[in-house]
Amino acid sequence: MKKRIKHFLIFSCGWLCVILGIIGAFLPVMPTTPFMILALGCFAETSPRFHAMLLNNRWIGAPLRQWDQTKTVRRRTKIQALIMLVIAFGFSITLLWGHIELQLMLLGLAAVMIGFVLRLKEAEPKYED
Repeated sequence: MKKRIKHFLIFSCGWLCVILGIIGAFLPVMPTTPFMILALGCFAETSPRFHAMLLNNRWIGAPLRQWDQTKTVRRRTKIQALIMLVIAFGFSITLLWGHIELQLMLLGLAAVMIGFVLRLKEAEPKYED
């Protein structure tokens, strides 16, 4: 029984991440790839069918395959993520002008997220001769 509940929770978490990733594709302040990577991990545990569906997706499949095989991201993806984080958190902190506690909380959260992105391994560049 515990195994079935665990399976259901992980599977549900995978679909929640897919939904959040789709929303993130349309909202500039919400990332797509991290949610899809989480979904990929959830489906690797619970559903080979949906795991393969994400890996073969024409829009997000290539970065997910790269992550699945090498646990690396492209430098361009990493830079884009950092730029989006700085813009989104800068905007949010500016909106909360005068609320120092909330601004400091957002600044701390931004620092953690930026640190996480900076720690991601980068894929080796491919050189064409």
